[in-house]
Amino acid sequence: MAFYRQVGDVPPKRHTQHRAPDGALYYEELMGEEGFNSDSSLLYHRGVPSAIVDSAVWELPDLATTPNHPLRPRHLKLHELFGGQDWKSNDVVTGRRLVLGNADVRLSYCVAGEPSPLYRNALGDECVYVEAGAALVETVFGAVGAKQGDYVVLPRATTHRWVPQGGEPLRVYCIEANSHLGPPRRYLSRFGQFLEHAPYCERDLRGPAEPLLAAGSDVEVLVKHRGSGGIVGSRLVYPTHPFDVVGWDGCLYPYTFNIADFEPITGRVHQPPPVHQVFEGTNFVVCNFVPRKVDYHPLSIPVPYYHSNVDSDEIMFYCGGDYEARKGSGIGPGSVSVHPGGYAHGPQPDAYERSIGVQHFDELAVMVDTFRPLELGEGGLAAEDPGYAWTWAGRGPANP
Repeated sequence: MAFYRQVGDVPPKRHTQHRAPDGALYYEELMGEEGFNSDSSLLYHRGVPSAIVDSAVWELPDLATTPNHPLRPRHLKLHELFGGQDWKSNDVVTGRRLVLGNADVRLSYCVAGEPSPLYRNALGDECVYVEAGAALVETVFGAVGAKQGDYVVLPRATTHRWVPQGGEPLRVYCIEANSHLGPPRRYLSRFGQFLEHAPYCERDLRGPAEPLLAAGSDVEVLVKHRGSGGIVGSRLVYPTHPFDVVGWDGCLYPYTFNIADFEPITGRVHQPPPVHQVFEGTNFVVCNFVPRKVDYHPLSIPVPYYHSNVDSDEIMFYCGGDYEARKGSGIGPGSVSVHPGGYAHGPQPDAYERSIGVQHFDELAVMVDTFRPLELGEGGLAAEDPGYAWTWAGRGPANP
């Protein structure tokens, strides 16, 4: 995170005694990144944060992946993954279905109606986009509300849970990093402040405003972490509730950012994808495409030019509006397009000419570009539209 926050009750000097009104000593926890050489926060607990009374295996859902081979573009219809009333008994943590993944990032989808268990991802930061619905995200730092269009950024090892609100399905697109994730460095000063040319700033970020104190004994937390065979899960049981923090301060904490607060960068001719970037992690970036005025050169072609991103796979999650470049392909809200490195892609043929003269695009999409190839998870394989690869040519191997 780029700036300092203080929430609740903290002592005037760090690493000094901090006591409750009855004289009991609070337990200070330093939560820091990169061996305490990067952002950190100090949290003050009522109980000992390292005390556990049990540890058992948590069997994770299917995280196996299948290579995109032979190479081809793909269309995944994520709204088909949760049919009927299945979502009502589902939760955001245990109900995720893996769509795509590699060694740097995993993309999952979930529709939920139930509160999740307490959960901690010890592998990396999570960035969860709320496609529809609303939730209260309870964390060890306090609670943040999440609504449609929000990115919820959760630092690595933040204990939290998702509580759906309002009775409607909570639809989320989960970006799980194996690293830290934050704003693009080119938008930040050398001290971490957003610069004037950045498409969003500190005012657009919403963190916890007050402590969230909960009572309980023998409280279970699901932990996703590294193991000798890859990603594994454990169930840790704490003698007291982890949400016992009376105050904290620092630059590391969960926050939300709504996609509607992103100010698009436009130009006389079509701008390249990096102008849409909102976050970056190790070996991947996150971009969003929002409603915007498009190219205003008198001879411009507003839809994207055909392009070969030779270093990365491009994954677009379509979550609202009308997709001018994709008309005729079958893509709509809830779709994911997979355009892998080694394949030139762009608008559907009719859309190229049809876009001339258009002044505004009403589209909403979240894009993840990865610099190592992505493989298909079980959710991606289950949601695939097999005819998408041939939509530019109008015929495929089964229709010569």
